[in-house]
Amino acid sequence: MRVKMILPALTEAKSPYFRPIKYSLFPPLGLATLAGYLRDDDEVVLQDEHVEQLDLEDEPDLVVIQVYITSARRAYELADHYRRKGSWVALGGLHVTSLPQEAARHADSIFLGPGEDTWPVFLGDFRGGRPKPLYRSTQRTLVGLPRIRRDLIKRPLYLVPNSIVVSRGCPHVCDFCYKEAFFEGGRGFYTQTVEDALAEIERLPGRHLYFLDDHLFGNRRFASELFEGMRGMGRLWQAAGTVQSVLRPGLLEQAVAAGLRSLFVGFETLNPKSLKAQRKFQNLSRDYGAAVRRLHDLGVMVNGSFVFGMDEDDSSVFERTVEWAIRQGIETATFHILTPYPGTALYQRMQAEGRLLHRDWDLYDTRHVVFRTRGMSAEELESGYWRAYHDFYRWGSILRGSLSKDHPVAAVRHFAYAAGWKKFEPLWDWVIRTKRVLRMRPVLEQILRGFGREAEAAPGKNAGGPRERATGLHEYAEDGQLA
Repeated sequence: MRVKMILPALTEAKSPYFRPIKYSLFPPLGLATLAGYLRDDDEVVLQDEHVEQLDLEDEPDLVVIQVYITSARRAYELADHYRRKGSWVALGGLHVTSLPQEAARHADSIFLGPGEDTWPVFLGDFRGGRPKPLYRSTQRTLVGLPRIRRDLIKRPLYLVPNSIVVSRGCPHVCDFCYKEAFFEGGRGFYTQTVEDALAEIERLPGRHLYFLDDHLFGNRRFASELFEGMRGMGRLWQAAGTVQSVLRPGLLEQAVAAGLRSLFVGFETLNPKSLKAQRKFQNLSRDYGAAVRRLHDLGVMVNGSFVFGMDEDDSSVFERTVEWAIRQGIETATFHILTPYPGTALYQRMQAEGRLLHRDWDLYDTRHVVFRTRGMSAEELESGYWRAYHDFYRWGSILRGSLSKDHPVAAVRHFAYAAGWKKFEPLWDWVIRTKRVLRMRPVLEQILRGFGREAEAAPGKNAGGPRERATGLHEYAEDGQLA
C-alpha cells in the first residue's frame, strides 16, 4: 500500500519574506506515530509543509492529513486535490474533532479524538475494502503502542528533532482549551507505562529532548518514576507544567536532577477574576512570583504564557503583564489574544452571546481578534498584543531581565536565550532556507547547560541543578494524537 502523510503549513510558515523558527522546531510526531501501525512492506512518505515543498504529483492509495484550525483551509485544499486523483483521504486532529461535518465534506474518512484505538481498526477496514466514513475514539490507552517511525522524520530540517510525548491530554479543564472536545467520550488524561517511555528516550540520539506533553507533571506517580528512571542518562530537556506542579515539593527537584533545564508555564493572566471566569482553578491562590523564584533557584529557565482579551482585562493589562514578567526575570514570554476555538466552552459561550465575528479559521491564530470584546476595543487588543511582544523583547528589557539574576552565568544565559529567540530572526530565516537548522542544536544545548555548568548546583536558595528554559511556542507543538 502506498501511503502519503501530510502536515499542512500555516500561511505564515510559508512566507516568501520571513520564515519563523517556531515552525521548524518539531517534526510531525503524531503522523510518525500513526506510521508505526503500517506494515513493513507499505510504502510510506511523510511530508511537513512547514519545512519542505510538497510533492503533489504522486498517486498514493491512502492520504492522511493532520488538521489544525489555522491550517484547515490548506488541509482541505490538499484533501480535495488527492480525492480528485482517486486517493482515499483520511482527516483527523483537533479541528476535525471539533467540526466533523465541515471536515467530512473534504474526506473519505474522518477521525474524532485520539487515534490509538481507531487507526488500527481503520487500517484493517481499508485493507479489507470496507473503510467507514467516521471513526470515533472511545478506548484510551497507550499500552502496546508500536515504535514511532522516526526514520520517516527528516531530522536535519528541525531544531528539536528529539521531541517526545509520553502522555495524552491534561487533568485540568480550562474553558479556552481544545482538550475537552478532543477527548470527549473517554479519558482526557492518560500516560504510557514508565518502561515504554524510558525505552523511547533511550532510542533517541544526542542529549537534548523536548517533551511535548500538555502537562508532563500531571500524574505525580508516573512523573516521579519517569524522572527517577532518567537520572544518569545525561539528558538536557524541556517540558510544560503548571504553577501548581512547580510549587509542589519534591517532584520539581526530581525533574531537575533528571535534566530539566526549561519549563513552559501557563500563567495566562495575573487577574484572579479572569482565572475563575476561564475555570483555570489550578492557578487560583498560587503565588506566581514564588513559582518563578523556585524554578530559577533550581536553575530552570521559564517560558511564561499569557493571554490577553479576557472580559476582565482593560487596556492597562499589557504594560502590567510585561512589567511583571521582566521584573521576575522570565527568560522568554509567549503572548496570545484570547481565541474561542470551536468545541471549547469559551466558543459555545461566545456563540450563545452572539459575540463571534466570523469563521475565517486562518485568523483564529491567537494574533487576531475574532470576537466582540469587552473592556477594550478590538483595535486596542490587537495593538496591545503586538506592543507586549515589542516591549518584552526590546534590548533594554532583555538586559533588565538578565540583571535580575543572582549569578553572572544565569544572567548571560538569559541574555543569550532571549536574544537568540527573538532578536536574530533574519539569521533564523537564512538557517531555515539553507536547511541548516539541526546544526544550531549544539548552541541550544550549550545554553541549556548553562555554558558548562550543568554538573554544578545552580546558585540560589534551593540549589539542586543547572538552569534552562523552554523554546518559544510549546503550544504550536504536536501532541502525538491522531493526525
